[in-house]
Amino acid sequence: MSKNVEFVPFAERCCGLDIHKKEIVATVDGEGIAPETRTFTSTTRSLTELKEWLLELGVTHVAMESTGVYWKPVMNILEPGGSSIMVVNARHIKYVPGHKTDKKDSAWICKLLRAGLLKGSFIPPREQRDLRDLTRYRRKLVQQQAAEHNRMIRLFEDANLKLSSVFSNIRGKTCTAVIDAIIAGETDPQKLSELCTHWRLKSTQEEIAQAVEGHFTEHHMFMIRMIRRSIANIEAEIADLDAEIDRRMAPVNDIIERLCGIPSMDRTSVKELIAEIGVDMEVFPTAGNLASWAGMSPGNNESAGKKKASTRTMGTRP
Repeated sequence: MSKNVEFVPFAERCCGLDIHKKEIVATVDGEGIAPETRTFTSTTRSLTELKEWLLELGVTHVAMESTGVYWKPVMNILEPGGSSIMVVNARHIKYVPGHKTDKKDSAWICKLLRAGLLKGSFIPPREQRDLRDLTRYRRKLVQQQAAEHNRMIRLFEDANLKLSSVFSNIRGKTCTAVIDAIIAGETDPQKLSELCTHWRLKSTQEEIAQAVEGHFTEHHMFMIRMIRRSIANIEAEIADLDAEIDRRMAPVNDIIERLCGIPSMDRTSVKELIAEIGVDMEVFPTAGNLASWAGMSPGNNESAGKKKASTRTMGTRP
């Protein structure tokens, strides 16, 4: 598959795929082959039959919509076959309103492809797609971790323990020591405040003693233990993901180091950036193309010389 995001020229033998969760409708047309439509299931065996059918007909170009994640298994099977595979934004191939069927949709995609009217999305290599999965999953785990910490803060508020009022970070060492003591059964506000001796604390011992004097029940204790166990599990999973991401990004460590020199860019941000756009910038002719692909460019909406309000698009990336 060509890396450049450009309009595909006129192709002699094409196939249009209308993809669904359980089935794929394929229409072929071109020089030396009669127009034909067949329906396949989304199983690996059926997709392999689709690939063999296309190879037998000598199909050189295949186009399909970026429908959710359903295009990915089709891509995984057809990609090694040698055909030029194009994943197209569904909005760019919207069929004319009327009697809409799956067969008509696949035939319409095939027709547009033969005419060279389709613009494909940039699909990175398989290694980069796998790296995306790792970095995106890591981001989700970090969000889950933050949600668990917020849940713990709400439990402390329910127990009338105003920890977030006297500690700037409840994940810090001092606040963690106080929480450990509370879970262990310590309820004396004075003894709890004596654990807080860090020189950076802005609250006084008296303010801390008042903040940790609450109504901490067995229910609160059980819930806090469960949440902290969940946080520990998430932290372990994040550590495993970090190790795997570092292993796969070892070949581009020099690029990561250079990008970290950009203000406000740390190693985590740089790794996520590389996982999303890769290191080969030849696939994006200009910075504007990259911004448009990422969905960061507002669209043009002008009529009779008047510019109307426009919003950012969702981008052309799958």
